[in-house]
Amino acid sequence: MKYINAETLLPEDLLKEIQKYVQGRMVYIPNSEGSRKKWGEKSGNRNYLILRNSQIRQKFGEGSNIDQLSELFSLSHDSIKKIVYSKNN
Repeated sequence: MKYINAETLLPEDLLKEIQKYVQGRMVYIPNSEGSRKKWGEKSGNRNYLILRNSQIRQKFGEGSNIDQLSELFSLSHDSIKKIVYSKNN
């Protein structure tokens, strides 16, 4: 997280109002509720896992067994089972 000096960012009246509550300390201001990104959206991990899981389900549907998929995707037997048998396809 990058530090930003409030004097360069906020209007003077808002800065004075905030200074009534806190002075000389760092304050975290979270994103508004609607603008928050889900896990992995920023880094691309979410899309990577969606694509990988889709490929696993496709190969399973084409006849690959769980042991083969486990070896191919370097995942545990249980992880492959969770992916292919999940109801969130």
